[in-house]
Amino acid sequence: MKIVKNTKYWPLLLMILPCVFGWLGYTGHGFIFKAAVAGSGILFLLFFYRKSLWTFPDVWFIIAAFAFSIVGDWFLSTRHGSSLRFIYGIFFFFIAHAGYLCYSLWNGRINWILTILLLAVYLVFFVLCLYPSIKETTFMIAVLLYLIISCFSLGAAVGTRLKPSPKWVYFFGISMVLFSDTIIAFREFTEFREYSFLILPTYYLAQIGVTMSLLLNKIIDVK
Repeated sequence: MKIVKNTKYWPLLLMILPCVFGWLGYTGHGFIFKAAVAGSGILFLLFFYRKSLWTFPDVWFIIAAFAFSIVGDWFLSTRHGSSLRFIYGIFFFFIAHAGYLCYSLWNGRINWILTILLLAVYLVFFVLCLYPSIKETTFMIAVLLYLIISCFSLGAAVGTRLKPSPKWVYFFGISMVLFSDTIIAFREFTEFREYSFLILPTYYLAQIGVTMSLLLNKIIDVK
């Protein structure tokens, strides 16, 4: 019986694939591998939830979040210095964050203490570090709104009522999104760029973590 119970965790071995895709994307083998990290997550979720997608409609929020992340990443990867493409990228990642936020709220509620603390820290960060470097009003508003929804997204992630394993893996994933975005902000708007090499690894870890969380949630739900 123990062997039977343990074998239900085999889908987690599939997380090796997005790790490989992430490494290939990070080492410059093309955008297709960057997109494959989120893309494989979409395929895994569609496959393992195929018989219960209407029982777990919240899964569609994550699928949409991954899809919009791919589009946003394409704009950022092909912007070549274009501020307009950067704004488009922020817009699509904003929608992705809305997907993460909706998933969290479907499964819980916002942790207001953490959210207010995050907002306080990141609004100070915006005013002191980002605002002085942003000249365009539209650009400034886009960055500010994205910063705000990122804080709400992480605050809602810690407020989910999932079982411990999927909850904290999901929280880890969303925290990696915020961490990656913070490094991007430092790189784009300040002179502090020493940790820019962490942007993609943490971005991939975010998508891998979120995918793993939903797979865990499905596995644990199976009686």
